[in-house]
Amino acid sequence: MDQSKQSFPTILAARWNPHPTEQNKSMYEHQSVLSPTGAQLSLWTCPVSGTAKGVVQICHGLGEHAERYARFAEALSVAGYAVYAEDHRGHGKTTAPDAPAGFFARAEGWNQVLADKAFINQYIHEQHPDLPVILFGHSLGGTLAFSYALRWPQSINAVAVWNATTNTNALHTVLNGVLAIEKLFRGRQATSIVNALTFAQWGKAIKPHRTDFDWLSQDEAEVDKYIADPLCGWPAQVALWQDISDGMADCADNTKLSALPKKLPFNLVGGDQDPATEGGKAVLDLDHRLKANGFENVTTKVMANTRHETLNELDRDQTTKDFIAWLDQIGQ
Repeated sequence: MDQSKQSFPTILAARWNPHPTEQNKSMYEHQSVLSPTGAQLSLWTCPVSGTAKGVVQICHGLGEHAERYARFAEALSVAGYAVYAEDHRGHGKTTAPDAPAGFFARAEGWNQVLADKAFINQYIHEQHPDLPVILFGHSLGGTLAFSYALRWPQSINAVAVWNATTNTNALHTVLNGVLAIEKLFRGRQATSIVNALTFAQWGKAIKPHRTDFDWLSQDEAEVDKYIADPLCGWPAQVALWQDISDGMADCADNTKLSALPKKLPFNLVGGDQDPATEGGKAVLDLDHRLKANGFENVTTKVMANTRHETLNELDRDQTTKDFIAWLDQIGQ
């Protein structure tokens, strides 16, 4: 794809200078990469041993990290799709001078994260100039993926938005009000009350529940791994929630849809037992918005008996096969 047509931030002209750090026993390889934004990105990649069909760039969710996508990445690799997935600023093993743990950045956090993704995307195109690039996002990563697509649609061939909110709803209105008060009286670095309005409430929505994180999956082993992971489940600060609120507003602006090609393929997935998307309602809302605005290639499924983390649910193998089947149609 012709990258010259993109209006990437000028900061992205810096050279790619990866620093390998480790490799686990799987095909999922880890390295540290310095982004032009100043972030030292923790990047996971999964190559294809044979002929590659395409590349999937993964955006993970809030309060987790890219290493958790190893199983998904390996399945994609076996199917012929290379994978790139970096930890967002303030997440996982990514570090940045302006982004302590739990922060995107001290200012312009949403834009900084998107710039990091544009940098990774640019490198992908340099390494795989003839392959389609599919941007995949789960939860917060899905919101980021949609926001990215609104800015740089020329750099991707398809978008997958899973278990994400891309509109402004009643919760968003409440969230903005709470954040305004918190910034005034507690400061941007304080742990936000919004955590109690989201994560805590989502945990209570599953009845009966074994843990506060049962809303993620019905697979108890996966929930236990999440709880035991020190890089997962931490409470977000006021500044991070404000960035997320800004990102949701960006995605909800229908006037920006005109930047997207009407034939750009979308893959939307949700779960009917996911409290974070109101049982998949947020996914259907995006489906309706896209179709109402003339988008011609939207594949949507709200899965029965499925909670928030589709890739860690009991039926994940079939879900992954369905996604690969959709990917195989992109290059046709």
